[in-house]
This record gives sequence, C-alpha cells and structure tokens, in this order.
Amino acid sequence: MKKILLSLFVLLYLGAEAQAQSYAFGIKGGLTTGFQRWDGFNRDPLFKYHGILFIESAEETNKFALFAQLGYHVKGSAIRNQNAFNVNTGVTFRPPTREFQFRNISLTVGGKQKYDWGSNKVYYLFGLRGDYTVDTNLEQYQEFNETFPRYAIYPFTGFVRQWNYGVTVGGGMEIPLSYYVSAIVEFTVNPDFSRQYVQPAFLNIFDPVTGNNVSSNEREIRNTTFEITVGFRFLREIEYID
Repeated sequence: MKKILLSLFVLLYLGAEAQAQSYAFGIKGGLTTGFQRWDGFNRDPLFKYHGILFIESAEETNKFALFAQLGYHVKGSAIRNQNAFNVNTGVTFRPPTREFQFRNISLTVGGKQKYDWGSNKVYYLFGLRGDYTVDTNLEQYQEFNETFPRYAIYPFTGFVRQWNYGVTVGGGMEIPLSYYVSAIVEFTVNPDFSRQYVQPAFLNIFDPVTGNNVSSNEREIRNTTFEITVGFRFLREIEYID
C-alpha cells in the first residue's frame, strides 16, 4: 500500500515534467498534536511528529498553486495523570502515560491562495486527504484487555480501520532565501470525517477474574490533529526558447 501511495505521488511529479510547466517541490515536517474522543470523553493529547514530501504548480506570479503531498503522520491520543486501581492488590496508583498511536501515510491534494507580505508570501490552503494506517502500538494493551475484559478500557488492534479520509485546512508563509529556494512555516488542522476505530458492543463475555459474564458498549474513535510544520520549497523553473 505504501508503494501505491508513493506511485501516485511520483505520477504527479512526472506529469508536471511531461507538460513542461514550472513547478515547485520540497520537504517539510514538524510537531503533530493528536486528539481523539472515546465513548463521549476526550482523551489527553498525543505529541508526536510528521514528515511530508510535496509538489505544487508554480505560476509566474506565484499567487495560486495546486498541490499534492505525501506524508507520514503519527496520530492518536494518550491517557496521563490518572489514577488506576490494581484489582490484585487493592492499591490505587498512578501509572505512566499510555499512548495510543496510529501511524498513517496520508495523500493530500488541494490548493493554496497566496498573498504578498513584504518580500514574503502568506497563504491559506485547503486539501482533501486520504489516510492508510500502516501500524499501531495497540498490541501492548492486548494482554490487559484479554485478562480483564470487564474493563476493556483500551482499543483492540482488530477493530482499527486502515482506510480513512478527511480534510486539511490551514495557512503558512513562504520566506525566500534565494530566487529558487524558500523556507516554509505552516500551521494546519486535520480532522477525519471517517472513523479510525469501530468496536461493536461486547455481550456476555466470560470474565476469568469473577467467573461472570460481562458486556461493554460500542466504541468509536476519530482523529483530529494540529500540526506545526517547517521546511523548504525548491522552484523548478521551465523556460521556453524560440
């Protein structure tokens, strides 16, 4: 699947070359702050990272650009600073932060509207985004869920949805370092419209601790991230000679 997404990005690059049009490309990355809502309650934010390759059209005036970008984003949430109860010892304690990571590859296509601000360019952007989940860290909570099904407080790996979609909106600034190279500072909000995780209700599950059957409610999880990004934009200028 990673090869398919990368191939799509390469095709966009080759398409710009084939049409002999000027374009820009670059690399950027930074901090990802992930949020999730479980069972009607907000989890604590997850602080991770992202990295992105991008390509965009480059008009002579550099006022508007169509773009495509391929990125790796670690999304999710966390539980921190909350007391827990040990059913074996009867002791209440404060465990370390527990992170719930969904490691996604994202392909985004959209547009940027740019404005002059001194020698810089400021812009806002909007894009449609598709995500593919390549991995999670949920397996580390599997043993607890299976041992204490009456709690089942952590997500199960088997209910993760690999394909998701949403939008990317935000803005940024291009700071020219030379005619062909600019630095980028960008801020985006990235809500998912689809559900990253869907767990049906569990009914009459045997609890080995109590010897009774237990049930749990349906659980749905959606991702929203806020990203602060820095990077470099390189202009590939095509000149026509008569």
